[in-house]
Amino acid sequence: MLKRGIGIGFAFIGVVVGAGFASGMEAFQYFVSYGEMGMWGIVLAGVVMAFAAVAFLAFGSYFQANEHTRVFGEVSDGLSSKIMDWSAIACMFSVGFVMFAGAGSNLEQAYGWPIYVGGVAMLVIMLLVGRLDVDKISVVLGLVTPLLIIFVLIASIWTFTHTSVDFASQSEWAQQNVEGATGAPTWWLGALNHTGLNALCTVSMAIVIGGDNFDNKSVRIGGIVAGFLYAAMLALLVVTLFMEAKEINGDDLPLLTVLFNINPALGQVMTWVIFLMVFNTCLGMIYALAKRVTRNNPDNFYKVYVGACLVGFVLSFIGFKPLVANLYPILGYLGLFVIAVLVYQYFRYRDRLDREGELRTAAVDLVTDEENLDPDSEFADMSLDELAEESMLDDEEFQKALQSEVEDENDEDTKDADSADGTDSEGSDAAADSSTGSGSTKI
Repeated sequence: MLKRGIGIGFAFIGVVVGAGFASGMEAFQYFVSYGEMGMWGIVLAGVVMAFAAVAFLAFGSYFQANEHTRVFGEVSDGLSSKIMDWSAIACMFSVGFVMFAGAGSNLEQAYGWPIYVGGVAMLVIMLLVGRLDVDKISVVLGLVTPLLIIFVLIASIWTFTHTSVDFASQSEWAQQNVEGATGAPTWWLGALNHTGLNALCTVSMAIVIGGDNFDNKSVRIGGIVAGFLYAAMLALLVVTLFMEAKEINGDDLPLLTVLFNINPALGQVMTWVIFLMVFNTCLGMIYALAKRVTRNNPDNFYKVYVGACLVGFVLSFIGFKPLVANLYPILGYLGLFVIAVLVYQYFRYRDRLDREGELRTAAVDLVTDEENLDPDSEFADMSLDELAEESMLDDEEFQKALQSEVEDENDEDTKDADSADGTDSEGSDAAADSSTGSGSTKI
């Protein structure tokens, strides 16, 4: 359970840590601009994100949801559900066209190219990729995220070991000179707004991640892990930018400037890491938007996709920095509404979530190893059919989800055995198939 929870937490962070972290602009405006008080904002952001992550993942698992509208519709009234759905749609489009602007600013800052060059390059790539298998491309691009984390660590370690600042004077300078985000006049409001923005960008995928997990307890552990990791990554980034504030103030991509100052070669590599992160975020947002808008008429998908790309490209000429400063706060407040509704409903659903979690654990134990059954559980003496009847899922959905869960556990056990014993994987797979055949039949 703990191992899976940690894995879920890292999956969640893989969604959150995107182009925003890569540029450093949001962290600079939402935290560094408040000086030392911005450091307290990191703590607040981590706590709020942990609550949000737990709620998003838990509801996704509870309803076995494969998209966000099911959760929104189940846990809130019609008006709130529509507001949350349209907020998610607005976020997809808005962040998508901000990424076009980010691509232009990235290449302009690194090479001095006209800002439209990056935007045109992004547009051409987006239009071509829209015809391909986007899921496979996204998996490959997902490998860029660890590179981003490595570069943030490099920037942080170098800054901590080579830069010495007086925090009091640096704090005063930052408050007077660093431009903050519009609509967030205080450090705590900036932290909340930034968290709301990231949560809104993440909620749809987080619900899907939760829905891919039958074990409702593991996903809640994953949410707590995600909050801790989010705060840790944010702390490294913000403190680094705070210490380098005088050198990077005014740049559209402050983290890129830090890496160029460390070593031009690092800056060159980071330029393309950022470009790929921007592309990955843009693709994910525009693709999801087109899918959502055309879900009742999928034949129009590519037309809507192209239209969104073209409109986004045109709007990107407003500029990356103004868009982040003025558009993101609006999305942040919409995200706070989504957090407030789902976290509130999470506490209302707490007993039902706990009961369903125990029921599912009992079902998995009954199929895989009855000795693991908790004799004190109210479900200890129930058959599989009775457990399916008691679950909030319908019988067919319960059986299918349970089947998938047992297969995943068997795969994990086989991998653990292979790594421990050094056995041949094919032989282990065959043994696993033989030993678990009765379990699969029982389901």
